[in-house]
Amino acid sequence: MNRTIALITGASSGIGAAYARLLADEHDLVLVARRADRLADLAEELRAQGAAVEVLPADLMTQDGIAAVTDRLAAGDVRMLISNAGAGGYAPLTDVDPADIERLLTLNAIAPVRLVHAALPGMLAAGEGTIVTVASLLAFSAGLTDSRAPRRTLYVAAKAATLGFTRTLAGELADTPVRVQVVCPGVVATEWNSGAGRSIPWAMSPEGVASASLAGLRLGETVCAPGLEGQDSALDALLAAELAFVRGGNQPTPAARYTEPRG
Repeated sequence: MNRTIALITGASSGIGAAYARLLADEHDLVLVARRADRLADLAEELRAQGAAVEVLPADLMTQDGIAAVTDRLAAGDVRMLISNAGAGGYAPLTDVDPADIERLLTLNAIAPVRLVHAALPGMLAAGEGTIVTVASLLAFSAGLTDSRAPRRTLYVAAKAATLGFTRTLAGELADTPVRVQVVCPGVVATEWNSGAGRSIPWAMSPEGVASASLAGLRLGETVCAPGLEGQDSALDALLAAELAFVRGGNQPTPAARYTEPRG
């Protein structure tokens, strides 16, 4: 069996670790996260499944961490990139430390783009590749006022960027052998946000998210919302709304509501 290499960020726990366990039977792995001790433990487990495993400790909130991973991707041998690392930083924007704004946007929005940019040349040259970015259902939540939702302005900004980036990239690469997917889970029962999801009855398991994503790749899905039934019709409605906004708004004069006299 020809074992290709998959690089997974945020691999030390949760969704990232679930991807690693599901892929280890057929892929060799590069595991990326901040916690070297946890990566080492997971690597030992996965080697027992027959996978060759590299451990790459890196903090993707930092430029040094991003550089370490992009340098590894530049080797050109990675055929699957799963860009999963992220952090919530849930808080009203006025309560976020200015330094944390840069760190959170770097991790949640900039790092995925930098990693994809580094991975693509090798995939295109090989005529084979898969790119998965993990966003969130909250990427669609900017207009929602549900009081149960977290204070999420900064997080939504980053995940909406990741969603838009990946969907647009899929169109850019449509005529190439590289497959692209963005995963948008809802609440997941992991350590995320101090483990809050573990006490929520409708939270999905990280294994459920990862397995849905991999099944979605086999189905050819660019967007994977693991818990959403009727996803095709929902995406069709989303695209119709986007087209109405973009095409309808591209006019030579302001809309009538801006020019009509007021009584």
